[in-house]
Amino acid sequence: MRTVILRTIVPILTGLMALFSVFVLLRGHNEAGGGFIGGLIAASALALYGIACGVQSARQALVVHPIAIAGAGVFLAGGAGLLSFPLNLPYLTGLWWPVYLSAITTVYLSTPLLFDIGVYLVVVGAISSIAFALEEGDFD
Repeated sequence: MRTVILRTIVPILTGLMALFSVFVLLRGHNEAGGGFIGGLIAASALALYGIACGVQSARQALVVHPIAIAGAGVFLAGGAGLLSFPLNLPYLTGLWWPVYLSAITTVYLSTPLLFDIGVYLVVVGAISSIAFALEEGDFD
């Protein structure tokens, strides 16, 4: 299904979906959302791009192999839990570090955020890999 209309609109739509997936990822700490839902949105964007422009173009746009992205996500999510060991706390205990950007702006980095980013990467890599394999097998 590679119509001109679809190939024209999909790169814009893919960019918007990728941006929205990052928003959902970062919003997930205090409200609904997080790494899994954000990853599904990003994987859907990549699958849609693969349908419209071809799997080879989607792989080139992704730069890194999807399985490598999933593997990096597993290590990041697992490593987020290990950061509590030096403080003699149980595995996956939430830790927060304030980062002072200005006199009135403070951002808190945390191990739950690292875990969510890891889950995001696992979902993006795994679902994209499955979608690309299914699209490559489609001969129409």
